[in-house]
Amino acid sequence: MENRSVYNVAGSGVDSVVSTNKVLKNTYMLLGMTLLFSAFTAGVSMAMGLPAGAGLILTLVGFGLLFVVHKMADTAKGLPAIFAFTGVMGASIGPMLSHYLAMPNGPALVMQALGGTAVVFFGLSAYALTTRKDFSFMGGFLMVGLIVAVVAMIANIFLAIPALSLTISAAVIMIMSGLILFDTSRIIHGGETNYIRATVGLYLNIYNLFIHMLHLLTALGGDD
Repeated sequence: MENRSVYNVAGSGVDSVVSTNKVLKNTYMLLGMTLLFSAFTAGVSMAMGLPAGAGLILTLVGFGLLFVVHKMADTAKGLPAIFAFTGVMGASIGPMLSHYLAMPNGPALVMQALGGTAVVFFGLSAYALTTRKDFSFMGGFLMVGLIVAVVAMIANIFLAIPALSLTISAAVIMIMSGLILFDTSRIIHGGETNYIRATVGLYLNIYNLFIHMLHLLTALGGDD
């Protein structure tokens, strides 16, 4: 009986590792495809010359689709839902990218933001994967920070204080970096077993990281 118990525990541990590795593989594969699709729809949006108002409307549509994705994540409709969501979110930043690319140093700034986002994401993901540390303790702090940042962003729409805008972007970059560690850790330790939901979390981290890094680089470069 003792030996059988040991075998059962060992078998269950192996199954858990295999399951976690499968979620990780599927998550990163789907994340890569959705990021490429977002880049494509952003390019289409820019080619069409969509105005900033259209970008705002698409962002609101994207938030609506986010709820649809979470609702359908456990069904066969989850995959088309996540591509609809990421496609709309990609298109929504087309007007913003057109604005930045029209600046004298715009193309270089966009490439720097893309490179910086990639370095942060791959660096933090690699750290979480190799150390296999549990970053679940960061959840509460990151959620509070996110709420404060959102409130500050809404307030700054009316206040329009440049220094506050820079502070918000710097804070969001730190929060998204923490969320990359947190979300990756959840996948590794079995806290998230649905690769569609896991992909959405990491996608939003990268999306917000890129936008705020671009804003920060532009402001620091004196082009904003």
